[in-house]
Amino acid sequence: MDSASIDRTAVAALRAERIDWRFKGLPSTAFGASVGEVADRRLDLFTDGFVGPLVVLDASALEHNLATMESWCERHGVALAPHGKTTMAPQLFTRQLDHGAWAITAANASQLRVYRAFGVSRVLLANQLVDPAALRWLADELAADPAFEFTCWVDSVAGVAVMTEALEGTARPVDVLVELGATGGRTGARDADTASAVAKAVAESPVLRLVGVGGYEGALAHDSSEQAKSTVDAYLDAVRDLVLRLHGEGRFEGLDQVVVTVGGSAYFDQVAAALTRPWPSDLPVLPVVRSGAYVTHDDGFYRGISPLGRTEGEQPFRPALRAWAQVTSKPQADLALLTIGKRDASFDEGLPEPQVVRSGGVERPLVGASVTALNDQHAFLALTEGGVEVGDWVGLGVSHPCTVFDKWQLIPVVDGTTVVDLVRTFF
Repeated sequence: MDSASIDRTAVAALRAERIDWRFKGLPSTAFGASVGEVADRRLDLFTDGFVGPLVVLDASALEHNLATMESWCERHGVALAPHGKTTMAPQLFTRQLDHGAWAITAANASQLRVYRAFGVSRVLLANQLVDPAALRWLADELAADPAFEFTCWVDSVAGVAVMTEALEGTARPVDVLVELGATGGRTGARDADTASAVAKAVAESPVLRLVGVGGYEGALAHDSSEQAKSTVDAYLDAVRDLVLRLHGEGRFEGLDQVVVTVGGSAYFDQVAAALTRPWPSDLPVLPVVRSGAYVTHDDGFYRGISPLGRTEGEQPFRPALRAWAQVTSKPQADLALLTIGKRDASFDEGLPEPQVVRSGGVERPLVGASVTALNDQHAFLALTEGGVEVGDWVGLGVSHPCTVFDKWQLIPVVDGTTVVDLVRTFF
């Protein structure tokens, strides 16, 4: 399974961007310097002028997670197309590709345009693409670059018709996967008969080519209970059955590779087990998982549900994201206010978790404290054992990285408290 490529010159050029007031939290002494120059200065988070709140990435945890996922996919015989929407950071895409990623997954046309600006050569769009303007842009992109490989989902005959009309006269057919959904899920054909009808419509389209089946199990279960895992397994069985049905109907004739892809960041172990069970000898399935949050993991939702944490004998991921905020007010003995809020940290899958406090340059664990609410720019820190004073820095773990990255355009990467790199995002 060959990895996709990326324009490394374009990624390297990010180091030339000049730092100014647009980038939250960075020292004013960095204004006017390039990203690369600031990264090379090896600044300290707490003595070189950074201002809170601030979100940082731990360098060693990042590398651990990248290597752990690469090894896991190799051992389980699956390709990885990580969901780039988690970070929207071409620097991190590059590292994922260096660690064996077969493709990068997108969710919409705007994300796809970012990927292509940095030359990502193989993209899965895990969604329907029915906007005529986006489809015309895609057709031009495919025509201009014969090495560009693109695949998106289809889940309705109506969607096939819209795509066919918008792509009329294009030189290269657009590859698609029939998406199978489930009752209570998100998109996707709700049953095999509907999915088969969609596949038939694709076969009749002069501008589309069916190359496999896609799906997403994460909308069907939200914890690691036996009931949740059973729901996921039943869905995966339905995906397998659809692949076999379409194979029997001759929909994959002439293909060297049939892509079958399912899998977010919560149940990719079950996905791998289902998609690597034996297939007919004349059905060349490429099983693909699309986990994206693994690159940073978290201190909340994924910590509790990731297979590499709840499965005995597996090397767990490590949380690579941390938020830092100062105690700005302590109006009561049992309450402190921190300079971080909804504009800075995720809150959709759990509130930030206070872990450490820095006072006078000394860091120690913070016990007996919890964040009970977030306003736009404040966090309410409930205290049972005191432990913080106005001016102290509090380090917080965050949950659900997908809604952290989009709040930060430039994120320091740290080794301890030393900044060793800066990661640019494009949301």
